[in-house]
Amino acid sequence: MTDRARYKKDALYLDPKGTRVTHELERGDIAQVQWNAHAAKSLGVRPDNLMGRIFADLRPEPLMLNAAQAAREAGVRVGVLSNSVGLTPWNLYDGYDLDERFDAVLISEHHRIRKPDPEIFRLMLDMMELPGEACVFVDDNRHYLPPAADLGMETIFAEDPKQTVSQLEALLDVTLLGAVCGGDRRGG
Repeated sequence: MTDRARYKKDALYLDPKGTRVTHELERGDIAQVQWNAHAAKSLGVRPDNLMGRIFADLRPEPLMLNAAQAAREAGVRVGVLSNSVGLTPWNLYDGYDLDERFDAVLISEHHRIRKPDPEIFRLMLDMMELPGEACVFVDDNRHYLPPAADLGMETIFAEDPKQTVSQLEALLDVTLLGAVCGGDRRGG
């Protein structure tokens, strides 16, 4: 993402109406095309596939995907809980085979609820068939951690992928980083 695009995206999310419209999108109350039209007007750009253009460079962190796979291979149930950005015309989730890679996938718009509403975390626990005390919730937004913690989950604020994986290893007592980096990092 260019500095200009980042500035525009940040400016949009700092606008109270833009934030409200984004929350509506995340809940599935409006379609991505409607969000694109609102955001385009606010930013003074054309609306066609605006979400896709803004997030064109967005990709899942490979280290986190590999760690999730290593955790599943070690017998740890792994899920995805994501606030949706709409699914058309641009689908953030295309090509990642989430239903095959994870034990449970919860996309906010499918349930008309968004993080940080505590109900979405309860729903995820039900889908995972686990109590909160048996789960670790990882997110790159600090505001989403307290509701998960209130349900008994350990929480990790994801800033640096290697640090996040290291924290997961400690909490889960499973080697993840060594498994994805081609050797046991603890053994040298």
